[in-house]
Amino acid sequence: MSTNYKKLGDIVELIDERNKSLETSEVLGISIDKEFMPSVANTIGTDLSNYKLLRMNTFACNPMHVGRDERLPVSLYKKDIPAIVSPAYFMFRVKDENKVIPDFLMLIFKRNDFDRNCWFRTDGSVRGGITWDDICEIKLPVPDIKEQQKIVDTYNAITNRIRIKQKINENLEKTAQCLFEEIYSNREDWNDGIISDLGEIIGGATPSTEVKEYFCDKGIPWLSPKDLTSTGYKYISKGETDITEEGYKSCSTKLMPKGTVLLTSRAPVGCLAIAENDICTNQGFKSLVPKKDIGTAYVYYFLKSEVDMLKQNASGTTFDEISGSVIKNLKCKIPPANIALDFNEKCKPIFNYQRTIENEIKELVELRQFVVSQISKR
Repeated sequence: MSTNYKKLGDIVELIDERNKSLETSEVLGISIDKEFMPSVANTIGTDLSNYKLLRMNTFACNPMHVGRDERLPVSLYKKDIPAIVSPAYFMFRVKDENKVIPDFLMLIFKRNDFDRNCWFRTDGSVRGGITWDDICEIKLPVPDIKEQQKIVDTYNAITNRIRIKQKINENLEKTAQCLFEEIYSNREDWNDGIISDLGEIIGGATPSTEVKEYFCDKGIPWLSPKDLTSTGYKYISKGETDITEEGYKSCSTKLMPKGTVLLTSRAPVGCLAIAENDICTNQGFKSLVPKKDIGTAYVYYFLKSEVDMLKQNASGTTFDEISGSVIKNLKCKIPPANIALDFNEKCKPIFNYQRTIENEIKELVELRQFVVSQISKR
C-alpha cells in the first residue's frame, strides 16, 4: 500500500481559545518526551485568563527550545477535563478526523525524522525557536484512514502490555519497600555511623566533548543523569553514549562494579538505579559501592528512603547539587551484618523478577518504536 505525503499545514489548523472565564487553573507544560506534565513555571500572581485552553484531542507544542533540545515538545491532550498552557505555545487540531486520526498524527510527531525536520527549520536564536509557518511546511506520511487505525491499535496494544508489566514491577517494589521499612523501623539499637560506612562513594567525570574520538556507541558504559531520568528503569547497563578507552583515560571518571547503587547528585538530586555491569558516570553522580556485609539492596532502599535528606543537604546557585564529601559524612544508623544480609537475601528473588520484567519492557518499547518507524514504509 502506498503512503501519501502531506504538509502538516494541510492537515491541521491553528486554534486560540483562551481561559477567559477561568474554567481551569491547571497549568501544563510539555516534556521533551512529548508528554504533558505539571508546569514548573511560577504562576503566582499571573493572569491565567490569557492562557490557552486545552480540550480533548487538541495538540499543543512549545516552539521556543527546538534548536537547543533538537526536538519539538508536542503532545496530544486526551482528557475530558480541560487544562491550560502558556500563551507562547502553539495549539492546533486536525481539520478532518475522518481523514487523519489525531492519535496517528501524534505517532508521527514521535518519529526521529519529524524532530530532525523541526530542528533543521529553527531560527538562529540561542534556544532555536521555530515558527508556525515553518512547522506547517513539514511533509508527513499519511496512509488511508483504515491503515492509520491499524497502526494506532497496534501501538496501543503494545503500550497497554507495557503498562501491565510496569504495574507488576511497581507491586514488587512495594513488597521490597515494606520489607525494608520493617527492619528500618527498628534501627534505634543499631550503631551510629555515617553513609561512607555503608560503602565507597565514587564520583564521575566527562571527557572533553571537543574530542569526538572520546565517545562511541559501543565502548565503556558511561552515564549522565538523563540516562536515569529519561527511562525510570531500576537496572541499567549503559547510557545513550559510551566512551572510548582514550576518553576514559582522559578524565577522572572511574569504573564501578555490578551492584553499585547509582545516585544522581544534581539535575536532579536523588535519582537511583543499580548497575547491571561495570559502569562509570559523569560528574552528576555520587554513587555507592556497597560493602559486602551491607549489600546492594540495603544501600538502595536506604538511599531511597532518605532522598529528602539528600535534597535538604544540597546547595547551588544554578541548580542544587550535593557533594561527595557532604554525602560521605551524613549521619545514619548502621545495620548489623546479619540483618542487612538477611534483607538482601529476601530481596534477591524480587530483584531477579524485576530485572526480567524490565528487560521485557525494554523489548516492548523497542517494538513500539519499530511500529512508528515503519509508518512510511507500509
